[in-house]
Amino acid sequence: MNVLDVLEERGYLKQMSHPDEIRELLGKEKITFYIGFDPTADSLHVGHFIALMVMAHMQRAGHRPIVLLGGGTGMVGDPSGKNEMRKMLTPEFINHNIACFKKQISRFIDLSEGKALVVNNADWLLNLNYVDMLRNIGVHFSVNRMLAADCYKTRLASDNGLTFFEMNYMIMQAYDFYTLHKKYNCVMELGGDDQWSNMIAGVELIRRKDRQPAYCMTNTLLTNSQGQKMGKTVGGAVWLDPEKFSPYDFYQYWRNVDDADVEKCLALLTFLPMDEVRRLGALKGADINEAKVVLAYEVTKLVHGKDAADKAKQAAEALFSGGANMDNVPTITVPAEAMGCKLLDLLAQNGVIKTKSEGRRLMQQNGLSIDDVKITDVDTVVDDALFNDKESLLLRKGKKKYYKIVRG
Repeated sequence: MNVLDVLEERGYLKQMSHPDEIRELLGKEKITFYIGFDPTADSLHVGHFIALMVMAHMQRAGHRPIVLLGGGTGMVGDPSGKNEMRKMLTPEFINHNIACFKKQISRFIDLSEGKALVVNNADWLLNLNYVDMLRNIGVHFSVNRMLAADCYKTRLASDNGLTFFEMNYMIMQAYDFYTLHKKYNCVMELGGDDQWSNMIAGVELIRRKDRQPAYCMTNTLLTNSQGQKMGKTVGGAVWLDPEKFSPYDFYQYWRNVDDADVEKCLALLTFLPMDEVRRLGALKGADINEAKVVLAYEVTKLVHGKDAADKAKQAAEALFSGGANMDNVPTITVPAEAMGCKLLDLLAQNGVIKTKSEGRRLMQQNGLSIDDVKITDVDTVVDDALFNDKESLLLRKGKKKYYKIVRG
C-alpha cells in the first residue's frame, strides 16, 4: 500500500508541492526525507506530535527519515506566526535542548544504524562564508516573493516589523534541504503547514540550482473542532517531557478532550487501525468515554511508555471509582518548614495554578476542594488543622484534576 494513502486516510496531509509526482514516487521506491526541529525549549510539545507520527508512518513504510536538529537555525529563530522577534538562544542552551530532543524522538523513530539519520544543521550553517552564501544561494531568492510569504506577513503588518536577521531564516531552511539533498540524496521535506513557504523555498532552490527533483508535503496542525490549536493548558504547553508535564496530567489531557475531537485525535495520534478509530469515533453519549480512555492510554503509551500509561490509567480509575490507590496521582510535598504557608502560595509554587489570582477565582467559583470539602477562604493555611491528623490530603481542581498533598 502506498504510504500516501495511509497518510490521507488518517487525515495528516495538508499541501503537496507536486501531488502526482509524489504519489508515483512513494508508490515505486523508498526515499530519504527529512523533518526539522528547532531546539527552542528543552522538550518537544504536543505541537510536534503530528510531525513525529508522520515520520513514524513513513519509516514503517520503508522510507528513511532524517531528523534534522536546528543547532544553526535555532541561533536565528523562525519568525513564522510570531508578532515579535524570538529571544536569542545561547549555544549552550541549544545544545542541551538538542540532547533532550534526541531522547524523546527515539520513542517514535527507530534511530538504529541504517534506519534513520540524526543530523545537526550547525555542522554546515555555522561555518558558512557570508559572501559565498550570497553569491551561491542568495542569488536564487526574490525578495518580492519572500515578502509575500505567509511566514513574513504577520511580522510585516505588526508594530515590531521584520528584521533582516529573521528574514534570513527562509534561506537557511532552504539551504538545509539543499545540503541534505547533496549529502544524503534526501528528496523530500515534511513539516507542519505553517512551514509551507520555507519548505517550498528549499524545493525551488534544488530544482533551480541543481536541476534535480525535490518535493515537500505539509501535515495539518493539531486543532480542535473549533479550529483552535490543541496542546495548551492554563499552566502552559502540554510537554512531552514527564518532568515538565506529568504522565498523569498528560493522560488526563487526552481523557478530557471534547467529544467532537476524539476520532480525529485517534486517527492522528495513535496507530490503531482505522476501522477501530471509526468505531470508537462513532460512539455517542456516555459511551464516548470508552473512546476517550483508549485515546488517553494509547497516546500516553506512545510518549511515556506502557508502564507510565498503566499507572496513569490506574490512578484515574482509582479517583473516579472512589478507590484508595493514590500512588500515581501527582504529589505535592509540604516540608516541615513550609507548614503554616498559605494554600494559594503552595499551589502557585507547584504549578497547580498559574497565578494566585486564578486560585482566588477558582475558590470563589467553588472550583477547589480538599477531601471533597469546598475551599472558599483565600487565606486558607496549610497546617496541622488542615491535615486533621491525616498524612495526606486529596486536592481537586475543577472537576477532573487531582493532586495529593503530603507532609514532608
